[in-house]
Amino acid sequence: MAQSYSARSRAIEPFHVMALLARANELQAAGHDVIHLEIGEPDFTTAAPIVAAGQAALAAGHTRYTAARGLPALREAISAFYGKRYGLDIDPQRILITPGGSGALLLASSLLVDPGKHWLLADPGYPCNRHFLRLVEGAAQLVPVGPEVNYQLTAELVAQHWNQDSVGALVASPANPTGTVLDRDELAGLAQAIRARDGHLVVDEIYHGLTYGMDAPSVLEVADDAFVLNSFSKYFGMTGWRLGWLVAPPQAVADLEKLAQNLYISAPSMAQHAALACFEDDTLAILEQRRGEFAKRRDYLLPALRNLGFGIAVEPQGAFYLYADISKFGGDAFAFCRHFLETEHLAFTPGLDFGRHQAGHHVRFAYTQSLPRLAQAVERLARGLRSWQG
Repeated sequence: MAQSYSARSRAIEPFHVMALLARANELQAAGHDVIHLEIGEPDFTTAAPIVAAGQAALAAGHTRYTAARGLPALREAISAFYGKRYGLDIDPQRILITPGGSGALLLASSLLVDPGKHWLLADPGYPCNRHFLRLVEGAAQLVPVGPEVNYQLTAELVAQHWNQDSVGALVASPANPTGTVLDRDELAGLAQAIRARDGHLVVDEIYHGLTYGMDAPSVLEVADDAFVLNSFSKYFGMTGWRLGWLVAPPQAVADLEKLAQNLYISAPSMAQHAALACFEDDTLAILEQRRGEFAKRRDYLLPALRNLGFGIAVEPQGAFYLYADISKFGGDAFAFCRHFLETEHLAFTPGLDFGRHQAGHHVRFAYTQSLPRLAQAVERLARGLRSWQG
């Protein structure tokens, strides 16, 4: 008798890029030089002061559970960081330390979404957001967005798409895959529109710190009742340490703590002790230097792609992605990505991973490689376009 698994597990889609990544790894194992522009992970290793703090924590025996809300010292450090970077006075009691930004999303969706209810999400957007909603028996109402709205939800789109099952909206600023940023007025408009409908605004600020020529405002500057997801993975470069945080309204903290106790007990204790070093001046200097390097990469790759014929209507202000329209070249995005992987050993991501709206003729490039490697990638793109027959 065939074993039956849950409907929710069947409904959650795999990453299409994982098939390409598996093939890329096969090619690499066979001796080919593969350039990886498909995975959203910085190429920099964790900064040395953070590694040293983690090693010291292990040596000191900090290997036991922490409180479900996280180390008080780390929550206080994050609170102080909000004061320094945004001029905000965030009570440390409102901050919960989570296993990655995904842990923060799990807490928020578990708290705010009943079965059959949904959040509005921009399409294109990060796929795990809609999958977490399915996991808690809710749903994502995908709202098609394009360059005319900076690939972001707006107050007008909320009014247009809100219905009796809507309980909130999740936006990302800077966004994955488009790198666009919401300004203060846009965040305030979204908060007002959702508050007027007795809903909740959840903002993914995971790529804060990785903006170029500007600093992204936090939604907490204009809406103290919003829920904020953040992570130590991107700006702070701690991807494998699996650490993030959630800022919540005071009245939600007790219920979130209860969920945390049951879902994962606590975030990794060694990672929490290591993260205390993130906010030291020496560490921040390293991270700011890396931000400058990402800016150089964007400023190189963006015009290079446009010169080759890729359509990038909006200049990304943050993250480390370029979301490009391949309509000029014909064919579908997955076949396009497969062609470059097989012929040029260049890996990037099909738009199918980010939603449904015009996904078949978009691809995402992650500029998480050095400038010399990006230059090689552009050479391979130019050569591969000559052999592509869409």
